[in-house]
Amino acid sequence: MKRRTLLAGLALAPALRPALAQAPAAWPSKQIRIYVPFNAGSGSDTGARVYGEILGKMTGQPVVVENRPGASGQLAIQATKQAPADGHTILLASNSPLTVNPVVMKNLPYDPFKDIRPVIGLGRGPAAFVVKGDAPFKSMQDVVAFAKRERRPLNAGNYSAGYQLLNTWLGTAGGIEVTHIAYKGGIQMANDVVAGQLDIVATDLGGIMPLVQDKRVRVLAITGDKRHPISPESPTMIESGFPDFVSWVWTAFYVRAETPDDVTNRLADLMQEVLVADKAKAYHASINVEVMAFRPDEMRRFQLGEYERFKRVADAAGVKPQ
Repeated sequence: MKRRTLLAGLALAPALRPALAQAPAAWPSKQIRIYVPFNAGSGSDTGARVYGEILGKMTGQPVVVENRPGASGQLAIQATKQAPADGHTILLASNSPLTVNPVVMKNLPYDPFKDIRPVIGLGRGPAAFVVKGDAPFKSMQDVVAFAKRERRPLNAGNYSAGYQLLNTWLGTAGGIEVTHIAYKGGIQMANDVVAGQLDIVATDLGGIMPLVQDKRVRVLAITGDKRHPISPESPTMIESGFPDFVSWVWTAFYVRAETPDDVTNRLADLMQEVLVADKAKAYHASINVEVMAFRPDEMRRFQLGEYERFKRVADAAGVKPQ
């Protein structure tokens, strides 16, 4: 019932937008800005620049990428909310600020369903549960059996609230306790799992692959709905005996909620072309990402589903917003 009520409210949102948010005579009519909530040189930053270059050539308008890192994505979202609702300001958003923060943080200065609206999905990939290369565990069931046999919590590493929720989910699904070891970044966490100071970590599959190839760590399972080509020997969590355990690391383009429908749809049309351009295809191949070209309505449904999944995990584990 809550889902139907929320969807009904979202469907009515266009009718409630201020009359002042009118489409410009021609769009785009000036420079386009893309806000990225991560540092320059990050994966999302690189993607924004690839897409921006292609979009600029298609529209004949310059596209500038501006990095607004900090506060778990809040700074970039706030900047988008404060920009004119004319389609010339785009937010590159991801799962953390839009589906995780609303679950684990209270008093957020934004509403991920009311303040911004999706334009198009960009890409997604699975997370991975990883252990030390010579760990005795051969499967996720081995990890669960170990925790039960030793009668102690698993020391599980993470470097974001999203990965912490995945570790929480593992605990509730496996009927075991988990001690969360939080890191500021993935590098130190990876070093500690290699050193044997952590039992298991939840992390980005693509980012950990160099250590997997060196056999310093081993992927026990991934959170996608099917096996991934860069690690085809790694089973999914579903295959590992955890029904419905599916989660994604994803990115998408959003604009301010009051942006007119015709502008949003025009941008979505152009981005469909951007995503199949040769340069975009080469970029996707280089990072082994699954293209997720969801249009506005489909992207909203996907975002809502991801939020509801994390909310169920948090509720089951007694996790409260802080």
